[in-house]
Amino acid sequence: MPFIPHTDEDRAAMLAAIGVSRIEDLFDEIPAALRAGELAAIPPALTEMEIARLMQARAREDGQPLGFIGAGAYEHHIPAAVWQLTTRGEFYSAYTPYQAEASQGTLQVLYEFQSMMTALTALDVSNASLYDGASALAEAVLMAVRANRKSHSHRVLVPRALHPSYRRAVHSIVHQQGIELVEVPYDRRGGHTALAGLADFAGQDLAALVIPQPNFFGVLEEVDALTDWAHAQGALVIGVVNPVALAILKPPGEWGATGADIACGEAQPLGIPLASGGPYLGFLCCRESLVRQLPGRIAGRTLDRDGKPGFTLTLQAREQHIRRSKATSNICTNQGLLVTAATIHMALLGSEGLERVAAACHANTLRLTELLTGAPGVRPLFDRPVFHEQALRLPAPAADVLRSLAAHNVLGGFDLGLDYPELDPAVLVCATEMRSEEDMLAYQAKLARIIATRTQAPCPVKPKF
Repeated sequence: MPFIPHTDEDRAAMLAAIGVSRIEDLFDEIPAALRAGELAAIPPALTEMEIARLMQARAREDGQPLGFIGAGAYEHHIPAAVWQLTTRGEFYSAYTPYQAEASQGTLQVLYEFQSMMTALTALDVSNASLYDGASALAEAVLMAVRANRKSHSHRVLVPRALHPSYRRAVHSIVHQQGIELVEVPYDRRGGHTALAGLADFAGQDLAALVIPQPNFFGVLEEVDALTDWAHAQGALVIGVVNPVALAILKPPGEWGATGADIACGEAQPLGIPLASGGPYLGFLCCRESLVRQLPGRIAGRTLDRDGKPGFTLTLQAREQHIRRSKATSNICTNQGLLVTAATIHMALLGSEGLERVAAACHANTLRLTELLTGAPGVRPLFDRPVFHEQALRLPAPAADVLRSLAAHNVLGGFDLGLDYPELDPAVLVCATEMRSEEDMLAYQAKLARIIATRTQAPCPVKPKF
């Protein structure tokens, strides 16, 4: 709340109306032994001007570093109109729209979001929505195991090239439900999931195969071949996709001969700022034949008795608040505020704008790779096409290099050795449309100097500042 208008006299009047003399009396049913006591470390109250000065000073301590970390969270330009509209009271304070007669605006936003996501993924149905991309994948795995009546094994193949945080989250959510997640290795030369790596699973009882596109390394997978292989084994296909990349890549609904069965991912790139880890929102789409296994809200468009269009939640029998133990999920709310931002963002950009953003990101990643590999010992780890990310081998310990870059106000990437020790020393770098040529040249110069210092090699880049 930006402004609290109550004076001491206002508070006294409210307490008198309740029939107590102090605010502490409102909590008298809590035993004294359980109370925290006085907060002695809290400093004296400050004026509004003093508070503003203090918070501005602390914000300046964080600096404004150049960010070249992607790894699932991306700094994209967000038009000012997105959050100006999203934080209007009609959206900002709205709750899950159970009552259609009072929630037409919110329901229409959900419906528009679903329509846009089905257009991006080329699938039939979308929900609105789930907590984040990782939990959306967990729900997709649960959904696939329920829906695949041909399989009795509850085994799901999960590439090691999938985002490590997604793999951990999925394991946490599904491992107590009798679902076995089987790790599939990545090709050390290409960084992708090769068909040869699936040979041992041919002919086995499999519920689903997860296919990230692009994968955690930014490498593009051979989605057509992988999809057709999975379907030949009787397994469903779950695509984990970046919505920005879908503006220029083949959508999961068109993978292989018949398309993926389920697609999910993180919608943070669609108008959601980086904010210390959240909040984010997950999306989940599927083919129509699986719609009754789809968790989360589904808003539908209909006509009222006067023939006017209207919106309402539909197929609610799938949900926990009606079916309880037979529900498709324990999810019983949605990231409605973030869905609103994503919908407005996509509406403002349109298909052409989203495609231009994706193309700019791809061009910047290639340009950054070109610049950074000019330093001695820095080279791409993999030899396949990429989107957003590029994995780079370093000639010095990645943690040390990243620490030195951070000291120079550059967030130089993600240390791959933390999750892939066999790749150490290596970093995952990313350059979205927000990074300028000047930004990338600054990174290049600082990285070259750091490597030269640590390896005693001559610095090939002369700083321009």
